[in-house]
Amino acid sequence: MSLDEAVVRAADPDAPENPAAENPAPENPAPENPAPENPAAEHAPPRTPGTWAALRPLLLRLHFYAGVLIAPLLLVAATTGLLYAGSWQAEKILYSDQLTVDRVGASAQPLGAQVAAAKNAAPQGKVTSVWPAPEADATTRVIMESPGLAEGETLTVFVDPYTAEVRGKLTTVGDALPLRAWLSEFHSSLQLGEFGRNYSELAASWLWVVALGGLALWIGRKRARKAALVVPDRTATGRRKTLSWHGSAGVWIVLGLVGLSATGLTWSRYAGENIGELKDSLGGGTPAVAAKLPGAPAADAGGEHAGHGAAAGDQAAAVPAPVDAIGIDGAVAAARSAGVTESLRITLPAQGKGYVVKEQDKQVPVHLDAVAVDPADGRVMDELRFADHPLLAQLTRFGIDLHMGLTFGLANQLALAVLAVLVMFMVVWGYRMWWLRRPTKERTLSVGRPQPRGAWRKLPVTVLLPLAAATAVVGWFVPLLGISLLVFLAGDLALGFAASRRRAGAGAGV
Repeated sequence: MSLDEAVVRAADPDAPENPAAENPAPENPAPENPAPENPAAEHAPPRTPGTWAALRPLLLRLHFYAGVLIAPLLLVAATTGLLYAGSWQAEKILYSDQLTVDRVGASAQPLGAQVAAAKNAAPQGKVTSVWPAPEADATTRVIMESPGLAEGETLTVFVDPYTAEVRGKLTTVGDALPLRAWLSEFHSSLQLGEFGRNYSELAASWLWVVALGGLALWIGRKRARKAALVVPDRTATGRRKTLSWHGSAGVWIVLGLVGLSATGLTWSRYAGENIGELKDSLGGGTPAVAAKLPGAPAADAGGEHAGHGAAAGDQAAAVPAPVDAIGIDGAVAAARSAGVTESLRITLPAQGKGYVVKEQDKQVPVHLDAVAVDPADGRVMDELRFADHPLLAQLTRFGIDLHMGLTFGLANQLALAVLAVLVMFMVVWGYRMWWLRRPTKERTLSVGRPQPRGAWRKLPVTVLLPLAAATAVVGWFVPLLGISLLVFLAGDLALGFAASRRRAGAGAGV
């Protein structure tokens, strides 16, 4: 048998294990050309299969190819995602000295004093933002730019808010401490830089296809009990038992898989750019609070070449640093008076910009409002409420935070861990089904009845044309999906061509 037959036999869970055994030759075979009982039947037009009957073989082949070839990437993504989900709690233990205070005091020191203590501990750093202690037993984080750090990294100094004592210093990325920062990069790129991001984008690009295709195949199966759709059949054995677990578990996690795929693609390299452009065109981009000071030059002054050459440098140097008459404590007081009070992050004034005070409480109920404060007089220059964000921007924020395990805290992280483990089981079950269909009596590559190629020809034109158009659009919008699909199709055509050559050679030798 051909490799093509092996592919189809492994892909079709309804195909019999041994067709010859299921359909033995009759003891008294009928004549080769029996007279038809109804002569008109000879001239009846062939029956046209229904849409699902014609579409199912295509889904089977696609699900098989994606399962065999993309499943390793999904397994890696699930494993690294499981580690990342656990990193939130792990860093609380590993970095407890930096994150918490020894004793909760009666009142906190002014933020200005805490920032001064951090500067003394890291005089080479330049303070860019401050995160006041969000809880009574937590430390204040003073974020600095510092020489020798990689792009995207900052130096964080942890200060006891009650004594202004420095509790430690760590290299961080955003809000992630070293362990979670490393695991985040490992999950997204396997620590291989920009090239490694292709792995996670390819996995996310195919995850929703595999999940929804598998769901359609599972729902489309005939079953004696409706409960078998969502509950594994405990009476089944062998491959059927594995298939029952694979299919019923998939029903339970399909929404989670599609959600992880969609949110993962939003910050991917290629599809993420397309998603961002689509959001902006629909007015769903994430707005930012306006922190530009009166009289400051526009941020884009100098056109598309701004920032290049001596003229741009001279212009930047000519912009005086804003006068900070209120200090960081005054900025926080102004923000609190405007209703921005929860889990604050204060960005210090820069050339031409004032204070920006943002809430960063991403756990339900979220607090994500922001204000800009003039450092000269404490006037609130602009307010931005999360409730006023476009709906698409809000959904993107919620989706990403769910993906990262923030929205519901520990429960969110446990749910992600369970989902990751189930994805691992789904992959293992899929490969086990493939293994259980291996030939046991012959040493040839496969035995069994092949799924006919060219099932797309049986699709009604009213289904085929929209399907082809939708595939082309999705393949363009999600580039790694489109490219890999073309590779799969080219491989499938090559297998078919090789199989036809072997059949032709075998016929010529007879």
